[in-house]
Amino acid sequence: MDPILIGVIAVVAAAMIFDYTNGFHDAANAIATSVSTRALTPRAALALAAVGNFVGAHLGEGVAKTVGGDLVHIPQEFSGLAVVLAGVLGAITWNLITWWFGLPSSSSHALFGGLVGATLVAGYDVLWAGILEKVIIPMVASPMVGFVLGFIVMIAIMWIFKRKNPRKLSRGFKIAQSVSAAAMSVGHGMQDAAKTMGIIVLALYVGGFQDSNEHIPEWVFYSSAAMLALGTYAGGWRIIKTLGRRVIDLGPPEGFAAETVASGVLYTNALVFEAPISTTHTITSSIMGVGATKGKAAVRWGVAGNIVIAWVLTFPAAAAVAAGVYLLVRPLFS
Repeated sequence: MDPILIGVIAVVAAAMIFDYTNGFHDAANAIATSVSTRALTPRAALALAAVGNFVGAHLGEGVAKTVGGDLVHIPQEFSGLAVVLAGVLGAITWNLITWWFGLPSSSSHALFGGLVGATLVAGYDVLWAGILEKVIIPMVASPMVGFVLGFIVMIAIMWIFKRKNPRKLSRGFKIAQSVSAAAMSVGHGMQDAAKTMGIIVLALYVGGFQDSNEHIPEWVFYSSAAMLALGTYAGGWRIIKTLGRRVIDLGPPEGFAAETVASGVLYTNALVFEAPISTTHTITSSIMGVGATKGKAAVRWGVAGNIVIAWVLTFPAAAAVAAGVYLLVRPLFS
């Protein structure tokens, strides 16, 4: 068999594994609040998230093109496939480490860090302008926006419904959470399935199987969406527990506010800016913003601090792992 074809198949297989780990690692993004408030049962929430991911993947073409063409420049040569493979394997490794410790780190930034680390050690070009515009600025801005909007939306809900019966209000927001959780799931698919699509397109381009890194074959849409949905349905219970119970104590109104804000931020970045932002950062910061309306003591800032540390470490840690992996796999691509 053609060694280039074997290399492309290896990268696609690794991308599918990453997609699956992304699903169970980031399942919490879409369902933690709904599960913790008992708006949805765990399995119903996971099924809803899986369907939403599948739908969202077909709306994230712009994000996929950003990942495939705006972050690194890898020439169309056999050794370039080693870079893509090492980047994905570095991201998978960091996903598994943070999943084991129950830390909701960003699969997106693990992937970007992996790509950058492998590209640098291989001596190819990192497109730093694209990294700054599409990764660094959104990485900083989206959690800030999520926190502020979460605070504002929750204040508005508290003011609008201040005279309503608490029990009836809770029942109403449990129903509303089914809608907000579905919106969050679609946003997750728009972002996270699209990132895997971008990696596969990059591999097809580097391997010479297509002339452009912007064209996305239909099978890439379906395979990426299906694998993310399967991973999501498998569940990521450690991280669900962290987001849904350990950061703040959520009720249905708080859960609805956090999910609504986070999904709005995801949609805006995917459809308007085509920026591959972190769903993890967005929903976590939204939850913190909602919790802050109850006072400083309502948010468990120690847990939040551990999450922020994982955020900061993700990009360089995944880059370092991917650089090491590249040195190991490079001889296979000579």
